[in-house]
Amino acid sequence: MAKAKTVFSCTECGAQAPRWQGQCPQCKAWNTLVETVAEAGGGGSRFAALAGSTAQLQTLADLEPREEPRTPTGIDEFDRVLGGGLVAGGVVLIGGDPGIGKSTLLLQALSVLAARHKAIYVSGEESGEQVALRAQRLQLDPAGLQLLAEINLERILAMLRDERPRIVVIDSIQTVYSEVLQSAPGSVAQVRECAAQLTRHAKQSGTCMIMVGHVTKDGTLAGPRVLEHMVDTVLYFEGDTHSSFRLVRAFKNRFGAVNELGVFAMTERGLRGVSNPSALFLSQHSQQVSGSCVLVTQEGTRPLLVEIQALVDGAHSPNPRRLSVGLEQNRLAMLLAVLHRHAGVVCFDQDVFVNAVGGVKIAEPAADLAVLLAIVSSLRNRPLPRELVVFGEVGLAGEIRPAPRGQERLREAAKLGFTAAIIPKANAPRQPLGDMRVIAVDRIEEAIDRARELEG
Repeated sequence: MAKAKTVFSCTECGAQAPRWQGQCPQCKAWNTLVETVAEAGGGGSRFAALAGSTAQLQTLADLEPREEPRTPTGIDEFDRVLGGGLVAGGVVLIGGDPGIGKSTLLLQALSVLAARHKAIYVSGEESGEQVALRAQRLQLDPAGLQLLAEINLERILAMLRDERPRIVVIDSIQTVYSEVLQSAPGSVAQVRECAAQLTRHAKQSGTCMIMVGHVTKDGTLAGPRVLEHMVDTVLYFEGDTHSSFRLVRAFKNRFGAVNELGVFAMTERGLRGVSNPSALFLSQHSQQVSGSCVLVTQEGTRPLLVEIQALVDGAHSPNPRRLSVGLEQNRLAMLLAVLHRHAGVVCFDQDVFVNAVGGVKIAEPAADLAVLLAIVSSLRNRPLPRELVVFGEVGLAGEIRPAPRGQERLREAAKLGFTAAIIPKANAPRQPLGDMRVIAVDRIEEAIDRARELEG
């Protein structure tokens, strides 16, 4: 028997090379080429047939855009991340660590949707009995929910053409394989081809499709990077499996806002949406403590109040430590340099630890001012007022830059009972916000002085 011909495929972009090399010739990524069995030709004739038909040109002004109707899932936090609900023909890719709750959330959503629409759950990792056992444990009503335990792509597509469901879940895309390809399920070629075929069917039939994706040890979706470009929405599950709270974040959404955040709590009956997520990220202290500052951050369209904690202690080694959890490490070093240069606060002989309470990850620069005030509070052992909120970006020149949607942040803080705010001068409201005292500053040294006045 002749030896099968092999090629080397890039795990990042899917490009192929006849022999192994350290760098991918297409995306220039290092050490991403893996050996796979060369697939038999067949795609060329399919694309040649498509090339024979000519697409018709349209003028953009002649097109009439319309708002895509939404199908609510019945879970408010999930609908928030999706942009209001599922869209006909839309493809959603959701990834996360094993056991974090992806299948649980989707089974809960499908059990609600099955009462109004035809919904099918395609399970490639669990048997039908296992899925039924989970539904029984979550006390769901799966009366109208149909299940298919199958990993063969051709059989799945044939079932979808016959049944014509409104919503379908593929759990997971890494387990599905096509008979046209010779490689094993989960390989770059299989994932790319199966995702392309399922996406094409969703667009042609108008079926809402949700695909579950595995993640690598780095937290990114396994398979080729082109997988994220095929779909309309990419969601990530975040959170510690040892904690009861889960965060679902949208990194791509063609039908809604990106970086939208949904907050869930894992209970005995599955995931439950948290109506007031700010309460999760605020610590409850019996008395005022130093090194604590409340930040108003913006996650998509939702303002969240998060407590930033800092601990400054004398260094016991020649190299002081700089450690941040939930915040960018390199930005902390930059902020300490700004604090020394423009405010005269010396921390080069101190260990500095910064933490965002609740395990939330903050990427926006509007957290700079809250981080610096928490550091100064810990260094001087002077607590900040409990009713104070802060936000603002700090530049290298010591200036306080404005943050987007400042009015929404202040209104959220006032609604939760905070009575004072230190914010950038450009975000100062034109009209008073009830009883809230708004202190607008434009320099870091001015912000530290005003915070010291509030302490007294």
